Amino acid sequence: MIKQDSAKLGKTLWDIADQLRGSMNADDFRDYMLSFLFLRYLSDNYESGATKELGADYPNLPEEDKRTPLSVWYESNPNDITEFEKQMRKKVHYVIQPQHLWSSISELARIQNNELLNTLEKGFKYIENESFESTFQGLFSEINLSSDKLGKTYTDRNEKLCKIISKIAEGISKFSTDTDILGDAYEYLIGEFAAG
Repeated sequence: MIKQDSAKLGKTLWDIADQLRGSMNADDFRDYMLSFLFLRYLSDNYESGATKELGADYPNLPEEDKRTPLSVWYESNPNDITEFEKQMRKKVHYVIQPQHLWSSISELARIQNNELLNTLEKGFKYIENESFESTFQGLFSEINLSSDKLGKTYTDRNEKLCKIISKIAEGISKFSTDTDILGDAYEYLIGEFAAG
């Protein structure tokens, strides 16, 4: 079943890539697609670790509340953030701030927020440079969020990213977030981009 889901997710994501890349060549678009998938993977893993670390203190939000549980916890516990992040660096080996988690990024894309591009840039820089020593140094170096290939102006680039991320989030939401499935889909996409 996992293999079937992986293949279906891979095909769904490949179809999204095919629809959205427009005039952008496959190699350039691959960098965006794979970076966003990797952010999703890191975020899922991080939120799972945060759930274990915080236990009963991890907020349980109603479905209509679009904030991330971790952002609610950060707002309610400002004096405990440093210790929490220290523990997460020990246990998960990295930190992603709530506003940079995939769930926050995909929500910004869904509502077409004009700060998505800035938030992504800050998030990628934070993950690469401050998340945990040099573990992720250069991780997102292949993705150029200021590229004219995304659009000539900040607004054009932001709109294009909103569209890409919304479609990826929509495509992924129909599948299990099991890390094996995401990993297999990632490999499938790499193969498709290489063949393309």
